Amino acid sequence: MKRICVYLGSNPGFDPAYGEATEALARELAERNIGLVYGGSDVGLMGRLANACLKAGGEVIGVIPKLLVEKEVAHTGLTEMHIVESMHERKQKMAELSDGFIALPGGIGTLEEFFEVLTWNQLGYHAKPCGLLDVKGYYTCLAEHMDRMVLQGFLVQDHRAMVLTDSTPEGLLGQFTEYVPPQVDKWIEKKKGL
Repeated sequence: MKRICVYLGSNPGFDPAYGEATEALARELAERNIGLVYGGSDVGLMGRLANACLKAGGEVIGVIPKLLVEKEVAHTGLTEMHIVESMHERKQKMAELSDGFIALPGGIGTLEEFFEVLTWNQLGYHAKPCGLLDVKGYYTCLAEHMDRMVLQGFLVQDHRAMVLTDSTPEGLLGQFTEYVPPQVDKWIEKKKGL
């Protein structure tokens, strides 16, 4: 695994544990010689992630739309920075550069980006691991809701199992190295006669 994309908040959140986990993931990526791909900002958890990874000697690649360069305060000291035209181009570029995807605590943008690459995985556009770093139970309710999707017939268990979850960077990255994408032949109910 050469690079992992990390989605996370441009705000720091209220609990110091979020920042501590962010820096721990950054150090673990650098130690494993896995490059970091992220949204290119120098604020909130995003800035902490990039700075900790750089400090640990890791490669850090940012991807940020022109519109957000000033709004999110683009990081000026990265290994590489891609300034793109749109959010769509940002997400596509991040996916192209990455061999896996991790969501740390964040808001709706974090969830939207994570679920888009997870959907691409479900549809077979890629077979890269997708995981949640569940800092202090931040993603527990989300995991429970995905279990409910399975129980209610909106998500098959094989696709639910694509969401790797751990409370530590070491544990999550360990799951990434062992990840085998599911082979699901039929997952959409077709109406009879079609």
